[in-house]
Amino acid sequence: MSKKNAPTSPPLTSADYLKKILTARVYDVASESVLETASILSARLNNTVLLKREDQQPVHSFKLRGAYNKMAHLSPSQLKKGVICASAGNHAQGVALSAQRLGIRAVIVMPVTTPLVKIDAVSALGGEVVLFGDSYSDAHSHAVELEKQEGLCFVHPFDDPDVIAGQGTIAMELLRQHQGRLDAVFVAIGGGGLIAGMASYIKALRPEIKVIGVQMNDSDTFAQSAAAGCRVTLPDVGLFSDGTAVKQVGAETFRVAQPLIDAYVRVDTDSVCAAIKDIFVDTRSIVEPAGALAVAAIKQYVATHKTSGQTYAAILSGANMNFDRLRFVAERAEVGEDREALFAVTLPEERGSFRRFCELLGNLPGFAAKATAAITTTNLPSGKSPRSVTEFNYRVSDAHLAHVFVGLTTSARGESTKIAAHLGKHGFKALDLSHDDLAKEHIRHMVGGHSVLAQDERLLRFVFPERPGALLKFLSLMRPGWNISLFHYRNQGADYGRILVGLQVPKSEDREFADFLSTLGYPYVEETANPVYRLFLQS
Repeated sequence: MSKKNAPTSPPLTSADYLKKILTARVYDVASESVLETASILSARLNNTVLLKREDQQPVHSFKLRGAYNKMAHLSPSQLKKGVICASAGNHAQGVALSAQRLGIRAVIVMPVTTPLVKIDAVSALGGEVVLFGDSYSDAHSHAVELEKQEGLCFVHPFDDPDVIAGQGTIAMELLRQHQGRLDAVFVAIGGGGLIAGMASYIKALRPEIKVIGVQMNDSDTFAQSAAAGCRVTLPDVGLFSDGTAVKQVGAETFRVAQPLIDAYVRVDTDSVCAAIKDIFVDTRSIVEPAGALAVAAIKQYVATHKTSGQTYAAILSGANMNFDRLRFVAERAEVGEDREALFAVTLPEERGSFRRFCELLGNLPGFAAKATAAITTTNLPSGKSPRSVTEFNYRVSDAHLAHVFVGLTTSARGESTKIAAHLGKHGFKALDLSHDDLAKEHIRHMVGGHSVLAQDERLLRFVFPERPGALLKFLSLMRPGWNISLFHYRNQGADYGRILVGLQVPKSEDREFADFLSTLGYPYVEETANPVYRLFLQS
């Protein structure tokens, strides 16, 4: 019979996948990951949150389970020739480690844009790295060519029955580790291999447990495909959660998982950053964005459905975080948790308005739980804590109106709208920027510039103690005739806040200004002669 007319194998059934999961070979390389309770997050949500710690695997990701299971089922002749894959991340390391354990050749095609740390990680595991193209698609196409040229076996990152079965062993462990009440399991979706394997096992043994698929709102190809009833290809995907940034799900993963998934939750970048912080608070571990998707979804699910007393499991799928991303994550985590609100506030450009505005902040509705920032207020009603200013950016630019960028701590969702209304009621027009990506990503760093109004300006860098009243002490000791022409502050979570201030001080009052600095007692450095200041800020 010719190959063209050879019968195709029938699709694998649920029973087939259950058998493949139960007989999967993963523990030569993988360990049974810990299932632990996120006690702090559980108490806050009033629901039990369980964390399945796949971030603790040898390559800090679940990916080696499927990769090894696929490779362990290859024939001796296939193993002798070696394997190949295309990946810029966790799958590459999983294949490399699996090949090392099996003693076979592994060629890993990675885009030329892959960070050096990931290239070095694969090389250290014995993988032969081939850099090709600017994207995963380019790398994948080249890997397919090399597969044919050199007779290598291609190890797909998700769309393969043995890979799916390998990932399904996570569910096998989970149900064995927790045999009590379990209302839902939240699983991040990229290509669909993880959720296809886990859903197959969970629904076969405990169909009452909900399987919730989680995707980024800018990479939700599986959810869109489920709604359309067929696989949808996205024209573009967001790259923040690079581990789930897939334009089209696998044909087999979609066939297997789509009927078994109970619901989908889409999360955004800020909520994922907040989830990374939540996981760190409970575990002192930092997961990658894809690894935090499930926790972000649990928080959103609880808020939406108002649940209480239920038990949810989240798969922490990986922890291969680029160190350079941590600054961005920390910046966005507070907004993602609604612990920080951002505003553009308009003040009258007149003496004392800045101080009046700072005093007003202490009387805003819904006080923050802690008062640690340098820019806070005092003399508040009994039993109420001052609200911390997390950021304050201002540059004089208009003779009549001042426009400032302000960040404030919040203690509950929805406070930003109430704060904006309260500020407006007291004469300070406020635009709520808490959910404005342009403001959060760019504008907050661009407030400033040259100003013809900043005459006789002295520029100083201060170190303020992060305690209530530090700024008001500064303002109260200033002479009434001096004007603040520039102010930049961002809380960095330290005991001291670093603040840049521009003050308009007539040269005839240099002695009085020196006395002011001495009385203030805050460490400072004068930067008036700094060439960077002259280039970018001084008119």
